[in-house]
Amino acid sequence: MEEKKKRPVNTTITRNTEDFSVGTDNIYETVALLSKRSNQIASDMKRELHKKIEEFSSGIDTMDEIFENREQIEVVRHYEQMPKPTLQATQEYLNGELYYRNPAKEDQNMQRLEAMENETIAENAM
Repeated sequence: MEEKKKRPVNTTITRNTEDFSVGTDNIYETVALLSKRSNQIASDMKRELHKKIEEFSSGIDTMDEIFENREQIEVVRHYEQMPKPTLQATQEYLNGELYYRNPAKEDQNMQRLEAMENETIAENAM
């Protein structure tokens, strides 16, 4: 995973809950959004880690195993020191880097627009 220029803080900080309802107008929807994004980040990190560890696996036992184990440990330590996916998702949201949409809200808005258009057409017909 590419190191980002601005990494999220790896400690617990107090956040203003009003900041989390700005884009969605609903803090619970934002929490669901952050949950889904953190799951995406975690699965990407897991895939990358498995790819890197697979590079070390070999079917033949060699004397270089000790050296390879050290390299594996370094790779794992790197991933352990990275910020948690939840913190990364939160930082992305607060920076406005997430794209999201809610199909249910879009359908409701479309129905409202259609109803308003029908009312306008009915008023003009009279």
